[in-house]
Parts: sequence; structure tokens; C-alpha cells
Amino acid sequence: MELKDLLLNLKIIMFGGKGGVGKTSCAASSAIWAAEHGRNTLIISTDPAHSLGDSLGVELPPGVPTPIEDINNLTGLEINPKANVAEFRGLTEMNPLEEMGMGDMMEGMPLLGDLEDLTSSNPPGIDEALAFGKILEFIETEHDYDLVIFDTAPTGHTLRFLGLPETLSGWIGKLIKMRMRIGKMFGAFKRMFSREEKKSDNSLEVLERLNQSIINARDDLSNPVKNSFIIVMIPEEMAILETGRLLNELIKYDIPVSNIVVNQLYQRTTELCDFCKGRREMQQKNLSNIKKIFQDKLNKILIEIPLFKEEIREYDKLKEMGEFLIG
Repeated sequence: MELKDLLLNLKIIMFGGKGGVGKTSCAASSAIWAAEHGRNTLIISTDPAHSLGDSLGVELPPGVPTPIEDINNLTGLEINPKANVAEFRGLTEMNPLEEMGMGDMMEGMPLLGDLEDLTSSNPPGIDEALAFGKILEFIETEHDYDLVIFDTAPTGHTLRFLGLPETLSGWIGKLIKMRMRIGKMFGAFKRMFSREEKKSDNSLEVLERLNQSIINARDDLSNPVKNSFIIVMIPEEMAILETGRLLNELIKYDIPVSNIVVNQLYQRTTELCDFCKGRREMQQKNLSNIKKIFQDKLNKILIEIPLFKEEIREYDKLKEMGEFLIG
């Protein structure tokens, strides 16, 4: 399915690839095109080093969905994982005994020791985990957006990100079991030693809901009717190798991939300097390999984008890029 059809029909599209290849520009151009073709579109940056606001030429307050001025149907969001670390800590802190002055009495109990080890540390890949949590919010909850486009972090982060559902699900599963085992014991001690009214604790329910959302989201991300991953690369040998690794991981996790964007191509012209001619020759050689590997063997659709004279940012330039990106 071509990118145009993906933008008009899917619920989720993810752009990813090596750092510096133009992922954000491609994602922003696509988001503008989709919005202007009637789809209520949200574009989210999950890259810790955000550049989405710079690309669109607007200020995006961290963590706040912001309508993009003068572009109907388009909203931008740069997530701020560090601001939400407390959400995980709030679910894992176990302070009832300390509040009752019983910390010393219970010291040394094996069960509590296991619990302390589990809850005193953050879950693996906390930044990526919170980024994934934001994705869950827009995949697994009701919202008014027809299309959610993700501008993902460079390849290394994305690969860790793809493995997070299993990692987080396992971590949360252990925490749920631990809390269930000691929940009644805590309740009994509170009734014995505290006269204060019992406070409501819904953290177990929150954890169970998050765990189920992770499982559901993995199903959505692997569903070609709902989601597709667009790889963005440049015609250089290192980018070819990194794209191959990324594609292998996407296949491993059953993430649909149909389009690969080859960006920053030098164009044929009689005015090329010697340096530019050398760059073009190198790129054409690599482009030939890209076609053999990803187009001929793996049946992926290649989208070729020229190297522009000026920086691609703000509406007019993003629209110009979109003409090549989407045709």
C-alpha cells in the first residue's frame, strides 16, 4: 500500500530510522497532507531530543497537545517522559508500614525484601517506557483523532522501544503478583495499628489496566489494517546496514512495513561541482543496492526524495517535500 493510501486509511503511522535522515520532516509533511485531506491528525514526537516544534515552526509545550495554527485538523505533541516518572513511582511505593511506625519491626522479612528490590528501582528503559505509555494513551483510549503519526527516536531507541511491551508486561506482572500477596497483610496491620480511616488504594487496578493495555496495543501495532511503520533512510552504506537491522526487528515484532523513504538524493544537473558529482555517483551506487535489497527482494515501496537547497522546515517547505513524498 502506498503512503498516500496509508495516510487516508490507517489509524497509526510510525516514522523511524537512523538519526539525521529526515524522519521528523517526513512525519510532519505527511501529517500536514493528511490534515489537509480531511483527517483529524495528531503528530507525536517520542524522540527525547525533540525537533517536531522546530520543524513545524511552532512552540509545543511539553506534554500538551497543541493545535497547529493555520492548519486545520492538525495537532502536535512532544511528550516529556521525565515529567511523568513520578507516575511509576506512585504505583510502586509501599509506605504503609513506615506510616504506621512499623518499619523496624518488619525489617528482614523475605517477602518485604523482595518487594523493596522490585519497587525501589524504575522499570527497565523508563524514558522509552513512558513514551510507550503515551502511545498506549492514544491507541487504547477513545479520542477524536482519525490518524496518529509518531515521529520516533533514532534506530537504537526505537529497537529498545519495540521490545518494551514484553519487558514492561513482565515487570508489571511481577509487581501485580507481589502486591496481591501482601495486600491483605497490609490491610490487617492497618486495621490493628491505625485508627485512621482506610484510604482508597486503586494502584493495583491501575497496574492491571496498564498491563492489559500493553497487550492490546501490541496487537494494534502488528495489525496492518491499523498501523504501518515508514522507514526513512539516506543513500549511504551505513544507513543501508542500519535500515536492514531495523527492518529485521520490525519483522521480528510483526510490525507492518510497506514503504521506505530514501531521502537527500543529489539530482542530475550539468551545474554540479566535482564534490557534488562525486556525492551523486556514490548515492546512485548505493541507491542501486537499496533497490536490489529492499525493493526487488523484500518488495518494499521506495520513495525517493531529493536533497533540497534550503532547510526543510515550516509550512511551505514541508508542503514542497510532501509533493515528492506523497506525489
